[in-house]
Amino acid sequence: MYPFSFTKAPSTREALAAGRRGGRYIAGGTTLVDLMRETVERPETLVDISGLPLDEVTVTERGGLRIGALVTMTEAAAHRKVRTLYPVVAQALELSASAQLRNMATIGGNIMQRTRCTYFRDVTAACNKREPGSGCAAREGYNRTHAILGTSEDCVATHPSDVAVAFAALEARVHLLGTGGERAVPFADFLLRPGSTPNREQALRQGELITAVEIPAYPRPLESGYLKVRDRQSYEFALTSAAVALYVRGGVIREAKVAAGGVGTVPWQLTAVEEALIGERPSDRLWARAAESAADGARPLTHNRFKVELLQRTVERQLRIVGDSK
Repeated sequence: MYPFSFTKAPSTREALAAGRRGGRYIAGGTTLVDLMRETVERPETLVDISGLPLDEVTVTERGGLRIGALVTMTEAAAHRKVRTLYPVVAQALELSASAQLRNMATIGGNIMQRTRCTYFRDVTAACNKREPGSGCAAREGYNRTHAILGTSEDCVATHPSDVAVAFAALEARVHLLGTGGERAVPFADFLLRPGSTPNREQALRQGELITAVEIPAYPRPLESGYLKVRDRQSYEFALTSAAVALYVRGGVIREAKVAAGGVGTVPWQLTAVEEALIGERPSDRLWARAAESAADGARPLTHNRFKVELLQRTVERQLRIVGDSK
């Protein structure tokens, strides 16, 4: 470790003031502390925001759901409204990490977590995300767990969050508070693809604070669920995953929201799959046909070519699971 200062923000106003001066926000600390131990991150000042009033789950006026940034993963997964309205969110949270980590980690911190790419966390390896311009060791190294979608010449690291995949599928919005006031950013625009600037991962302005994630209202009943495929049953990140939400009325699919994890540099919305489902009647043939486009645009590397077929099979299986629950 190395010297740093620590302050606890007694109010949102004081937290923002500290953030404007370059302080890094910390609540559960389940990711940032690890990165500090490994000297991947070296913030000069930590600002503890765990006491701020951002820890509630509320139903919005239009019938959506607003999850405060400081709600823990455990609290969100167990909340009656989350489980009833959006089981895909609860399932994604329960399939993440250990119970101990879920008790500490917050929703805001979860979507801010950084990649588990071994080259990113090895300070002796070339990594444009950690040190811009140094190169990407993963491209020519062992890249079995890396991304096949949304990659660039500068970065092929996957985004590790499970619940972010559910938020992407449901077209959630991230509420932010900063010096310019409040704003809401669509989840698809909040997490940034690497391009030529992989070190910039979120659409945050200097000192901005995440206050909540809001899921819009959908017609009822909305059937949803999350499937995670990994090397072992627990405490492991996804090789592929699929978040699916379907609204079926009159035997026809009226709404379809599908996103994938474990395969993209950000949670990957599968718009081609969604378009193949809308207006169709649920059937095994439909699930298989729609899933064929799940890996459109994939750019597999030497060791992760298997992810193309694995993604298609994962999406097909989860479409069948959710679609047959009607």
